[in-house]
Amino acid sequence: MFDLETLIRRLGNVPHFKGLPETALKEIVISGQILRYSADSSIFSEGTPCSGLFVLFTGRVHLCKLGVQGQETIIAVINPVIMFNEVTVIDGGLNPVTAIAVEDCITWQIGCERFQMLMERYPRMGTGLLRVMATRNRLMLSHIEDLISRPILARVAKSLLDLSQSGHKAINRHRHSNKEIASRVATVHEAVSRSIKSLQDSGAIEYSRDEITVISIERLAELAQIRPLELEPDA
Repeated sequence: MFDLETLIRRLGNVPHFKGLPETALKEIVISGQILRYSADSSIFSEGTPCSGLFVLFTGRVHLCKLGVQGQETIIAVINPVIMFNEVTVIDGGLNPVTAIAVEDCITWQIGCERFQMLMERYPRMGTGLLRVMATRNRLMLSHIEDLISRPILARVAKSLLDLSQSGHKAINRHRHSNKEIASRVATVHEAVSRSIKSLQDSGAIEYSRDEITVISIERLAELAQIRPLELEPDA
């Protein structure tokens, strides 16, 4: 499906690899491999040996952590073209999360030793990776802050704002089920169902079996405990 030129072009669009010369991108591409995963399959599991760095070309991936009682929390949603599991190619350690292919996925993968060899040859890769990890760290801290400081209703409201691109797009409930939203906000799906009903009663949203539509961005933002001025539609 992907020839060498296409792979080079796609990998060059990943922020971490931008700015590298084509010769470097070609060497990086041929040092890895294309892997395909069917929907609902596991790409790798938390606590297992280093699976290397991945770049998602097509599909959607959830990065999850499992709680002590087996509950699953989604800590990141990966869309094309974004890399993930980058920390393992730095320290060679165990996979810190579980990665699940939510849809049929095509990925590019490279192992730890090979990546470190390339990083020594192209130091710019290391600098770019530090920027990516710094951004991920800030997002993680923001997520932790949400879990600590916001009650469940506010977390659900904020998640709906994110999924609806700040209220500008209807949320497909078949793609984003109550179970998935519960995993995003670290609760159970029954609590999400109650919260969605409360949000509709407040006039912030309307929902049907198929979709959730934001009726009042300002009201939903208020219930999410954020300022409307902070809202920006995703690109």
